[in-house]
Amino acid sequence: MSASSRIDSDLSAIIDRFKALESPKDREGMARFGIRTDRAFGISVYVLRDMAKEIGTSHELALALWDTGYHEARILAGIIDDPKQVTSDQMDAWVAEFDSWDVCDQCCSNLFDQTPFAYEKAFQWADDDREFVRRSGFVMMAALAVHDKKAGDESFEQFFPVMKKYATDDRNFVRKAVNWALRNVGKRNLTLNACAIEVAEEIKAINTKSARWIASDALRELKSEKVQARLAAKAKKAK
Repeated sequence: MSASSRIDSDLSAIIDRFKALESPKDREGMARFGIRTDRAFGISVYVLRDMAKEIGTSHELALALWDTGYHEARILAGIIDDPKQVTSDQMDAWVAEFDSWDVCDQCCSNLFDQTPFAYEKAFQWADDDREFVRRSGFVMMAALAVHDKKAGDESFEQFFPVMKKYATDDRNFVRKAVNWALRNVGKRNLTLNACAIEVAEEIKAINTKSARWIASDALRELKSEKVQARLAAKAKKAK
């Protein structure tokens, strides 16, 4: 069997499995959480992760899954794709087609943040006016703050001006992503925590509804006893 035939066969088997697992009730539940469901089967991400373990890594199959347009197929594509084979053009093409927050978040945090283009795309997408593209930029910042263990503080400090710039964007999926990025960077270590708190205060002073919400919610967590204790313990252990 040729490589292309094998991909077609694997793709067909996956779609058949999706159809067997289809749940109208769960699809309704997804809709209540603001997830677009017109091309969805109603399958949880936990099931998709188990399927991904069975499938393994496959760039070619990931591309084929994405092209089906099915909601779950696109999430699965982001889990099984090989970040070493992902191109800058592919990332831009996929992001341009994001139409649901969970596809955006899963692709960015499972795949895109592991590529060599991650930091570049965080800035590029944040500057894009399309709602899910801009969200992707800030989700990348949030994901990198958790996953890029070796990066220095300067890698994340450069995100703060971008967060401040777009804190006035009152679109729901954008403001929540800005808040997420600010909180994740601020929970990385004590130095970035202090910087994030300062930036949050500056955002709060902008005094728009979106900026006030982003800042107040972030400050509540960043100043909490739980976060401060964890970061202090982390700093002590690093000495």
